[in-house]
Amino acid sequence: MGTKAITRRYDLDWLRVMGILTVFIYHSGRFFNSETWHVKNANTYFGVDVWETILSNWMMPLIFAISGASLFYALGKGRPGQFIKDKVLRLLVPLVVGTLTLGALQIYLERLTHGQFSGSFWEFYSHYFEGLNGFGGNFAWTGVHLWYLEMLFIFSLALLPVFLWLKHGSGQRVLARLGDWLARRGAAYLLALPVILLLGLMNRNSFLGGLGWGGGSILSHLCFFLSGFVIVSHAGLQNNIQRLRWLSLALVAVLLVTIFALYMLLGEPAFGTAQYTLFFSLYGLWSWCWVLAILGFGMKHLNFSTPVLGHANEAVLPFYILHQPVLLCVGYFVVQWAIPDLQKWLIIVPTSFVIIIVLYEFVVRRFNVMRVLFGMKPLKRAAPVATRPVQPVPGKA
Repeated sequence: MGTKAITRRYDLDWLRVMGILTVFIYHSGRFFNSETWHVKNANTYFGVDVWETILSNWMMPLIFAISGASLFYALGKGRPGQFIKDKVLRLLVPLVVGTLTLGALQIYLERLTHGQFSGSFWEFYSHYFEGLNGFGGNFAWTGVHLWYLEMLFIFSLALLPVFLWLKHGSGQRVLARLGDWLARRGAAYLLALPVILLLGLMNRNSFLGGLGWGGGSILSHLCFFLSGFVIVSHAGLQNNIQRLRWLSLALVAVLLVTIFALYMLLGEPAFGTAQYTLFFSLYGLWSWCWVLAILGFGMKHLNFSTPVLGHANEAVLPFYILHQPVLLCVGYFVVQWAIPDLQKWLIIVPTSFVIIIVLYEFVVRRFNVMRVLFGMKPLKRAAPVATRPVQPVPGKA
C-alpha cells in the first residue's frame, strides 16, 4: 500500500497551483455571467455561462481530491495533536481573520453595488454583524469565498478518527483491499458512483445537495476529499488512473457535448423528474472524468520540481485568500467604465493578479505575523554563528 515512505508528490503540488489559478480565472468571469454575484457588469453573456460551468465542474472537486491526498501524507508526519494544531493554524486562523476583514469588504461592495447601503466601509462595518449573510443579514459566516477552508477544516477534524484508523490501525487492511479492488482494469470509475447518486437524487436547491459551493455540493466535495485519500494510498490504483487518462479525457468531451445538448433541447430540469436524475448524474460523472483525467496526466508528466514550484506552492493559500477581494475591488471600478466588456476583463485579470502578488510579496510573505494570519509557517530565525575566541600568540603582548 505504500504508507511507510513519505515522499514529496510534486504532481500534486503542480495541480494544486494550477487549480487555484483556475479558481482565479473562474471568479474573474463572474462579473460577466448571468449568475448573481457581489459585483456585476451591466451586460452578461451566455458564452461566459458555458465557460464558467465547465470550470466549476472540475476545479473544486480536483482541489478537494488533492486536499484528501495531502491529508494522507500529513498523517504520516506526526501525532494527531500536531495534525490538529496544524489545521487550526493553516485553516481556522486564516478563516476567522479573513471573515472579519476581507469578508466584510466583499459584503460591503455587494451592498454598495446592489443599492442596499451607501457610505464608507468603516460606516458599514458596524452593520456587518447584523444577521447572517444568505439569511437576510450581512455576516459572512462561511467566509464568503473562504468556505473551502471552513469545509476542509470540518472534514479533516470530524473524520480524523476514521483516517487514523485507515492509516495506522486495522483499517489499513480495509484500505488496501479497497485499493486492490479499484486498481482493477477500469474500476477507478466506480469512484464516481457516490457523486452520481448524490447529485442525481438530491435537490440542488437544498443545503446539503446544493451546487452553490463552487459547482458542487457539500456532500459531493466530501466524496472527492475521501477519494483523494484512497487514491494516493494505493500505487496500483494510481497506475490504473494514469493508464486511463486518455479515456477519461475522451469521456470528458463526450459528456460535455451530451450535457449541453440535453440542456439546450430540454431546458432546466425539475427536481424529482427522470430528466433531473439523468442530467445531474451525468454532471457528477463528468466531474469525476475531469478529475481522473487531470490526475492521470499529472502523475504522468508533472512529477518534477523547479524553484518556481517551490515559491508558487508556498504562495497558494495566501493567493487564494486574497484573490476574490482583490478581483472585486478592481472590478468594482472597471465594470463602470464605458469600454468594451472584453477590454474590461483584459484589464481586471492582469491588474488583479499583479496586486495579489505585490500584496503577498511585500505585505504577507516577509513578516511572521502576517504569515501566521494567512496560514503560512513562520520564517525561522537564522541561528547565530558561533565564533571561537582568538587565542593570543605565545610570546607576544
